[in-house]
Amino acid sequence: MSMFCYQCQETAGCKGCTIKGVCGKTEDLAKAQDLLIYILKGISVYGAKGREIGIVNKEVDKFVMESLFATITNANFDRDVFIERIKKGLQLREELKQQVIKAGGELGKSNSNENWLKKMLSFAGLKREEEDKLPDAAALFADNVEEFNKKAETIGVLATEDEDIRSLRELITYGLKGLSAYISHAHQLGYDSDEIHGFIYKALAATLDDTLTVNDLVALTLETGKYGVDGMALLDKANTESYGNPEITKVNIGVRNNPGILISGHDLKDLEQLLKQTEGTGVDVYTHSEMLPAHYYPAFKKYSHFAGNYGNAWWKQTEEFEKFNGPILMTTNCLVPPKDSYKNRVYTTGVVGFEGLKHIEANEKGEKDFSAIIEHAKKCAPPTEIEKGEIIGGFAHNQVFALADKIVEAVKSGAIKKFFVMAGCDGRAKSRNYYTEFAEKLPKDTVILTAGCAKYKYNKLNLGDIGGIPRVLDAGQCNDSYSLALIALKLKEIFGLEDINELPIVYNIAWYEQKAVIVLLALLHLGVKNIHLGPTLPAFLSPNVANVLVKNFGISGITNADDDIKMFLE
Repeated sequence: MSMFCYQCQETAGCKGCTIKGVCGKTEDLAKAQDLLIYILKGISVYGAKGREIGIVNKEVDKFVMESLFATITNANFDRDVFIERIKKGLQLREELKQQVIKAGGELGKSNSNENWLKKMLSFAGLKREEEDKLPDAAALFADNVEEFNKKAETIGVLATEDEDIRSLRELITYGLKGLSAYISHAHQLGYDSDEIHGFIYKALAATLDDTLTVNDLVALTLETGKYGVDGMALLDKANTESYGNPEITKVNIGVRNNPGILISGHDLKDLEQLLKQTEGTGVDVYTHSEMLPAHYYPAFKKYSHFAGNYGNAWWKQTEEFEKFNGPILMTTNCLVPPKDSYKNRVYTTGVVGFEGLKHIEANEKGEKDFSAIIEHAKKCAPPTEIEKGEIIGGFAHNQVFALADKIVEAVKSGAIKKFFVMAGCDGRAKSRNYYTEFAEKLPKDTVILTAGCAKYKYNKLNLGDIGGIPRVLDAGQCNDSYSLALIALKLKEIFGLEDINELPIVYNIAWYEQKAVIVLLALLHLGVKNIHLGPTLPAFLSPNVANVLVKNFGISGITNADDDIKMFLE
């Protein structure tokens, strides 16, 4: 079986990548990632049972979380990393299995995933021949690359023959990938949730259950959205308790004359450590893409060498990294395979990886030594200026709540007629210019609520303000879409409405990868309807599954800016 991947919006022909990923991953890499996901599902059989009898293995929790994160689009392109994770996963699965056996766990009496777990034997005295009754992913054993490669040929996305079951299994899995990314950031700051980890096990294990119906999987999909809300709430708590509530901030987009380090990705803990270690060195730190919202947190404003934001969304990095001149630190996903001209200046950390790049590991305390990248920066020229000026952001829920009276009055007076939620992702496709045109053509009495790198399509436009309220309110990173949900719920409360969908809010969201999937599922869980999703609907939605979303939630695509604006304002 050749590779097949359709987890991102840019998948070939909006059908699936079968030769090489549009992202740049090879067939061998894709298959290694598929096998790792398969192993994680096997681990989850034991993880789900373990949770039922009080077994919590933090090492396994962390491994599953980070492994899911590592398979997100544009996170890690180093196949050797995944081979090692597969080996580690098999080892941890067996260790967890023995924990469950010793605790007297009986799969046959499980309360969750009852349809298939009831068919399984008690682990007590489990014989080898009896393991055939376990899902293959829970019993599989291999110990060399040749065996890994052979197995990977048989367990990819297309191994599920039923199109609708396949669609829902992948929708759940991609949602879990996004959820894992968000709780991983929280984990870095010392925040965690046993309940969320338990759900991840339950949901992954359920994707192995051939007795579950379409309706069962639809219900599990919506439950995934519930935990998506919980995960984003956890990360919001971690970020704000660690660094303060984001506040309205003007961010410089020009450059200084000092050498610099460019930090990209999403991880604020990495930024904090880098800022501390660069203080007094003569090296400035600039953010790129989704790290821009770091400037909104009070805790980072004390660093005078925190210079500003350089560049735009992730997909422009091959051009912008070239011009930056100094080293770049990639903290999470959104890495584009680097060009040879600047490859020696790119450092990775966390789950990010690419063959040949320098990787910075954390010690057992989570501390990272950035001295190598700092010394590298000192030898480099200052960044080449690519633009000048300032952009404004910091409109997370706490800041917007502080402006609530002003916003409510603007709505009541008619100064603000409608809010447009345009959160999500940016990407390479020319069709995404739709969002720039859409923002430019919106009436002057409308306000854009945004989060994620989608904002780069319009956050540097001169769209003005309404009574001092900027017409683009940037809440932060993609995970900060949670803020937009809280803002909507607060407005619902203020206006005394029964239904969130009665608000003058339109959802026109751009998506790219799996974190956008969990945001979408979270919004569906909160009851938000009539979300428009573009530039294309996900290829992993089968016609029948897409119809379920259309019928029950009013999900639809986009057409063109003029017609869509007219439709939204009717």
